[in-house]
This record gives sequence, structure tokens and C-alpha cells, in this order.
Amino acid sequence: MFSPAGGEVSQAAALPVDGPLPKFEDHAKQEKRYTTCYMCACRCGIEVTVEDNQVRFIRGNRYHPINKGVLCAKGNAGIMKQISPAKLRNPLMRKPGTERGEGEFVEVSWDEALDYLTERLRKIRETDPKKLAFFTGRDQMQALTGLWAQQFGTINWAAHGGFCSVNMAAAGLYSIGQSFWEFGDPDWDRAKYFMLWGVAEDHASNPIKIGIEKFKRRGGKFVAINPVRTGYQAVADEWVPIRPGTDAMLALAMCHVLLSRDLVDWAYLGRYTNAPFLVIDHPGHSDDGLIARDDNDRPLVWDGAGECFADGMTPGVEAALFGEYELPDGRKARTVATLMAEKYLDDAYSPERAAKVCGVPAEQIERLALEMAHVAFKETIEIECEWTDWAGRKHDRFVGRPVAMHAMRGISAHSNGFQTCRALHMLQVLLGTIDVPGGHRAKPPFPRHTPPPIKPARDTAPNTPLSAPPLGFPTRPEDLVVDDAGRPLRIDKAYSWEAPIANHGLMHMVITNAVNGDPYPIDTLILFMANMAWNSTMNTGSVQDMLRAKDEQGEYKIPYLVVVDAFHSETVNFADLVLPDTTYLERHDVISMLDRPISEPDAACDSVRLPVLDVDRNVRPWQEVMVDLAGRLGFPAFVDEQGQPKYEGYTDFITRWEKAPGVGFLAGWRGEQGEKPMRGEPNPDQWERYRDNQGFFQHHLPEHMRFYRFANRDYLEWAKEVGFNPSSEPIVMELYSEVLQRFRLAGEGLYDGPLPPEEVDRARLVEYFDPLPCAYQPLEEARIDTEAYPFHAVNQRPMFMYHSWDSQNAWLRQIATQNYLFMNRGRALEMGIEDESWAWVESHNGRVKVQVKHMEGCEPNTVWTWNALGKQSGAWGLSPDAPEARKGFLMNHLISELLPGADDPRRLTNSDPVTGQAAWYDLRVRITPARADEAEESAPQFPTIKPLPGASSAPGRLRYATHAPVRLHRAFMDILKRR
Repeated sequence: MFSPAGGEVSQAAALPVDGPLPKFEDHAKQEKRYTTCYMCACRCGIEVTVEDNQVRFIRGNRYHPINKGVLCAKGNAGIMKQISPAKLRNPLMRKPGTERGEGEFVEVSWDEALDYLTERLRKIRETDPKKLAFFTGRDQMQALTGLWAQQFGTINWAAHGGFCSVNMAAAGLYSIGQSFWEFGDPDWDRAKYFMLWGVAEDHASNPIKIGIEKFKRRGGKFVAINPVRTGYQAVADEWVPIRPGTDAMLALAMCHVLLSRDLVDWAYLGRYTNAPFLVIDHPGHSDDGLIARDDNDRPLVWDGAGECFADGMTPGVEAALFGEYELPDGRKARTVATLMAEKYLDDAYSPERAAKVCGVPAEQIERLALEMAHVAFKETIEIECEWTDWAGRKHDRFVGRPVAMHAMRGISAHSNGFQTCRALHMLQVLLGTIDVPGGHRAKPPFPRHTPPPIKPARDTAPNTPLSAPPLGFPTRPEDLVVDDAGRPLRIDKAYSWEAPIANHGLMHMVITNAVNGDPYPIDTLILFMANMAWNSTMNTGSVQDMLRAKDEQGEYKIPYLVVVDAFHSETVNFADLVLPDTTYLERHDVISMLDRPISEPDAACDSVRLPVLDVDRNVRPWQEVMVDLAGRLGFPAFVDEQGQPKYEGYTDFITRWEKAPGVGFLAGWRGEQGEKPMRGEPNPDQWERYRDNQGFFQHHLPEHMRFYRFANRDYLEWAKEVGFNPSSEPIVMELYSEVLQRFRLAGEGLYDGPLPPEEVDRARLVEYFDPLPCAYQPLEEARIDTEAYPFHAVNQRPMFMYHSWDSQNAWLRQIATQNYLFMNRGRALEMGIEDESWAWVESHNGRVKVQVKHMEGCEPNTVWTWNALGKQSGAWGLSPDAPEARKGFLMNHLISELLPGADDPRRLTNSDPVTGQAAWYDLRVRITPARADEAEESAPQFPTIKPLPGASSAPGRLRYATHAPVRLHRAFMDILKRR
């Protein structure tokens, strides 16, 4: 039996009758400590019982706003992550004379590592700051890493969102001011109809499980739209097995049904969206498709009462929703609602047409739309509560349409995902379900203005911080990060003509572009918690080759690679410098309102991580290292007037740094005495106050500020006061996107401003930047022979593991140590593929050998697998012959970060053309049975990674105990004689 000390734990002797009672552990030696889980992205509150600097057990914190005491298998298994033999122990440098990727390292001191890195970064910052590329994975502290990059002066920073869910975020923030996942939640307490789109079994984990249980207990109907019936879909009342990548067509066909039956909340559209705004109809001119505006740049509407044009933001105007009008200067204009009706009432979006695309029967599409309309308009709910809208109008109740939705990566990870997400929001808005009782409700600091008024930084200069954050929200071609000739300025080509609204960057393109020197070579690449040599890249084998690639002079094309991680991932193997991070149980951390907070619809919430264990290795939290480096390099925000470090460390920085007066990383207990919530002066005891409150802060909104927040005067004024939004102006939901139309005009050569220099970009802008949500075939699918590759192939994370972090975990490995290719049973048997047999799966880009499992709940022409269970042999502290390496596999080997057969010699990225979102789920494959003589082992296989210096060996037994187990099996007579 494996113990933390590495010894054997003895078994207790059998208990005789009348013998001594079992001796349990001494609870007086144990302490309960509170922190925030990091076994997935939910950020649940946990209570950790600690004894002798070891974790006795972990359980959910019942008072925490996220999980309310619930904890999943991952959270409980944090114990085994903490004692993982894969933990890094010392800073490492690639051994002199060895090649990158050989895994030969020497241990160095922190002083040596940071002195070298500081001087390298200093030279970059003094010459050309953008020669540093800094990209992070699911780090949950992007406000800090982004600030660090901004102070360094590099525009080449982004986080994982570009290959995760930027389509979801961008579509929401450019249309309704919020979105799904961390932006908003279904109103679980009041919803009567719930539709789940493309959500894997791990997304939102504990919160969504709590919500679904609550919802179903109240008798609501749960509809799941997903090609695979696992996880949440398994408990749905109705499962809709849609073809991957066709969700926009399904949603817009539902819009067709609602419009054709006049089942739309027209009052909601007229008051809270841009549906009444007039759109200029002037083909061939630079104003075509733009919103008609008055001399004060205010949107025009037709005032039906006054029979005149009026400012659409003037209270009391009876704006016409439908109509075509002649403007005073003679131009024609139509309302947004008119354009919507013309577009979606066309047969192109009929249920019959959608059925052919989606594989969902037309009758079912119509029925689902009518069911939602019935609940929205016949089962309306009301909450009596006085509130005031932005125009000063008094209301005595909140009216709720109790239809809620949730969506995630199954929607966003397609090259048409941005428009698909907009289509879902269009459907919600037609039903009037955004931020109302029973609908989809924003979570503070959302909703934002559409889009948020932050532009991405463009210009860089030596020893100079950026004038704006590296990421932002373009609203016109002038906001792109391109040079005067229209060429990309960022290494990932975000905010270029190829991906104009790349709000989260294109992390999946960094290595490819840097190696190709396109648009320029870089000097140093820092990767934090980003396993880009394995499961976080779209083309594993090729990317590993790129990391080893050299130029004609024999120098690496990426000269220096710094990897920051807590564990021995596949990417560590390629590092020139490894900086070992702590685990989440060993550090301070913030889940900030400036970043991705843990808020709930009724409350603004943030939280912290507090160290519950002392560090037993030579490792440092990356947060501390960044603050240290910022002081060494003299970043203005981190040094005083004498150029000396301003902060003593990370916790001091979090306490004292302010984004604006009174606004810092933590919103709780501000003010010198901790008396001010949300905004106030720095409080030197702020960390202690969080510790006293079990690691989280919660500011409940009064009832009159909980709904209609896009137009709720008191909420809007409060949101401005606490720093969420720069103004208290109402947030107008944009069903029609003037931003997209400006880019489309640029593609047409009509925009009065910058124009794309290349035809391929012009064509993409015209095709995909539709100002109204649209449906189109995924880009990769349109470029290959779909008859030769008849299957859609997607992957998702299992509920019991997260990314590649947890298939090192001894407890979670007992649930699964390999992944399978899951396939519809009937379809597999038609092809002669038996259950648990081996097969070859081939795409236009690669070939893998996998073990197949049959299942009923799978769309017939879709195959899928769990992501990231497959490992490279020797990584993550696993034995070289571990099943994860020998039988597990990655779908990534089949995917390319570039589109196939592109006519353009640039080779376009395999991403959404609007946001640059990696199109993981556009993959098409063919499947053939493996020969009987082929080894029952996955392919391709990679060389075994060498152990790191001082690394622990993989345990032979998968058990853990802090105490000798007590034998509770007692003799029957002993049970009868005493209690």
C-alpha cells in the first residue's frame, strides 16, 4: 500500500470479542483549511483537512457560492495530484551540448535561472519587445499575465481562449453583452424549459449538475442538442442527435418558425435591442448596411407617433419595428427587424431545409420551437418588484420568459462557431429570455456594453509599456493590429485581416508562425500551463518537429523556449529553461473580478487560493516569479520613483495595486478598515479577511437590480460606480452588427478607410461577416472530399478528468487509463467493426490506430473520444508502458492548424474567419478495421521521454493513506455485546 512517506502501511489486527475499541486518528492534530479548487475551471470552494503537512481529505465547502458543498471526483482526487511523482522539483536548463527535445536537463538554482532570464528579457525589451511571445493555458489569472505583457511592451500575449471558447465570448459580447459559461447562467430556480447546446460532460461540472437536478426536480423539460448522449445529455428528457457544425442552421430554423407564427416578444425587441434602428440601403456605396445616424451620431428610428425620424435612444419614441423609409437626404433605409424577417422567413432557413443539413427531422425542429414559445408566452412568470429603467420609467414587476439555454465548446469550436453563437442569442432574444426571470441571466461584471470599449494595442517601442491591453474589441478596420501595408503585427496574426475579431488571440498558431518567421521571427517564447507539444496543439507530431526545427545556420528557429508548469508535461521535454510552479494547494492566487470571477446571477463574487500546505520542493508560484521579474526589469507599474521594486511579493501586489482608484484585483473588504465592498482604498489586512471568510467574497445584489440589467438604471449606475463599465448608458443588444458590416464593406472595397490588400481576405470578409447571424459549411469540410471522409470526429473531456492534468492522477486513473473511439453501434457493425476491436482512423492530415467502443447514443455519422487521456510514454510521472501511452491516443494527430488545399499560398489558419477560434471540431475522417496481425497498440507511438533529474518513480500501487487503516470488520458476537 503506497503511503506519502513511501513505506508500507500495516493492517490492523482482527478485533477479538471484548477486545480494545479501534484506535482512530487523533483529530486534534488535524486542521481544516479553506481554498479554491483547481482540478477544473469551476473554481469550487473546498475544505482541506491537513495533518503533518499532508492532505487527509478534501471536501466541498457548503457555504461557497459556486458548489455549495458539492464536489466531484476530480476535486476529491486533488490529494493524488498533490502527491503526483510528476511534480517538478527544481529549475532546469537544457543540458549543454544536447538537442532540444532529448529531455536532457541539469538542475540550476532559482537565482541562476532568473538572472539568465532577466538579462535575456531585458535585451528584448530594450530592442524590440514583440520578439517576446508569452502565451498561457487555462491559468485563471489572465488579468495578471496580461498586465505583465502590457508592461513589458509586447503585443504577443494571449491565453487559451483562442482554442477553447472565443467564439462563445466574442459572439455574446458583440451582441448581448454577456454569453454562456462564465458570463451568465440559466435561472435554475425559475426556468421551465432548458435547452443545452454542445456541452460536454465536464463543462461547468458541479454548478450545472446542481442546476439540472434542481430544474428536473421542479418538473422542467430538458432538451439536449448534441451528437453524443453522454454526461448531462444522458439525463435529458429529449436528446437531439445533431450533425456537428450545423447548430446555426437548427437555431435559425427555429427563428424561422417563431417569426412565421408571430411568436416573438416584439415589445422586448423594440425596447432593448437595435431591431427598430434604420439600416441604410445604398448598394455600391461606403454607407451601405450601416446604421442611419443623426448629426450627433445617434441611431435613427421612425417615430410612428410623430411620423418623423428620431433619435432611437430618446425615451418615449414609438419606434416602428418594420418598414422601409426614405431618409431626408434621399437614401433608402429599412429597420433591422425588417431585414431579419426578410432573411429568416426565406425558405433557406425553413425546418425542411434545416433537416437536410442537421439531420434533425423538420417536424421535431418545429415542435421544439413551438414548445419554447408556449413556455415563454403562455407560462410567463412575474416577480412583483419596483424598478426603474435607464430612461427613468418606473415598473412594478419583472416579467420573465422561463426558457433558458446553455452552450459551450461543441458550438464554439467550429469555423462557423461565431455566427452559430450569435444565432443562439438571436433565438433567445426573439423569445425575450435574456436577463429576465426564468431565462439566461448575466453574472457580474456582465453585462458589458456591446462590444466593450477596449481596443487592442498596436504599437510597440523599446522599454515602453503598451498604451492599451494586448487584447481588445475592434469595431472597425482602423482597430486592426496591422502595419501600414496591412500585414499582421502580432505573431499569431490576431486582429489581422485573417482574423479581425480575435479577442483571445490564436494560441494554436504561435509555434507555426514563429518557426516560419511569418510575419517575423521571435527570440523567446514563454509558455505557462500550455501543453503545446501534445494535447493543446492541433497537429502534435508536426509541432514537435517545429520545436526542434533549425535554420540554415543550425540555430533553432524558436531560439529560446521557457516552460512554466508544475508537472512533467510533454512540453517540458522541449524547454530550454523550466521554471517549476507550485500546485494549487501551495500558493496564493486570486480569481478576480478583473478576470474570470466566480459570480452568480444574484451576486458579485470573487475568491482566492490560500496555501494549505508548505512547499517541500524548490519551486515558486509563477505569480511570485512574474512580480519578481517585473521589478527586476523595471516595469513602471511595479517600481517606485527610484526604480526599485514597489511590492514585496505577489500578495503585497494584490493588496496594493489599483487598476483605477479604489479598484483592485480583489473586491472584498476594501477600504483601510475593510469596510468597503467592491470599491475602496487598499486594505493591508485584505488577505486575512478572505481567510476568515473561507476564501471567498460575496456581494448580493438587491432584488430590484437582479434583472433587466442591460436597461436597469440602478444596476447600470452601480456597475459604473464599482468599475465594471465606463458609463451608465443602457446596453443595447445588437441583433444586427454594424461592426461586421464595416468589415464586410472593406471586403467589398467600399469602406472609407483601410482595405485588405489580398483577395483571399476580401472574399472571406464578404462571405462570413454577415451583420445578421448566418449558417455556413465549416471551412475544412468545404475543402475536402466528404464522401472520402464520411465521419465527423469530435472530442470532449470526460467528467472525471480535465485537459491533460488528471490522467496522471492515481485515483482518477482507476476510472479510465485509456480512451476509445466511440462509434454508433449499428454503423460500426455495418462496416464490420466489432466492439473493442482496433481500427485505423484517417483524415486528410494524418492517421491513428485506435480501439473502438460501440454505443447507442451517438449520431450515426459521428465518432468521438475523450481528449487528452492519451499520453507520450514517460510523461506525467507515468511508467513508460502505461496504458495511456500504449493504448491511449490523441485526435490531435489528425487535425491541422492550417486548412487543406488552400488556393492562397499563405495557407490559411484552420480557424473561424471572424475570431480565429481553432476549429477542432470540423474534422472529417474515414475508418477502416485494422488487420488481425497488427499490434493491439495505438499509433502513432512517440519515443519515451526520459526522467527528469531527481524525479520520483511511478508508484506501483495506486493507494493513499495518511494513517494505518482501521479494520472495522468485527466478530458478530462483539457487535451484539457492545455498540
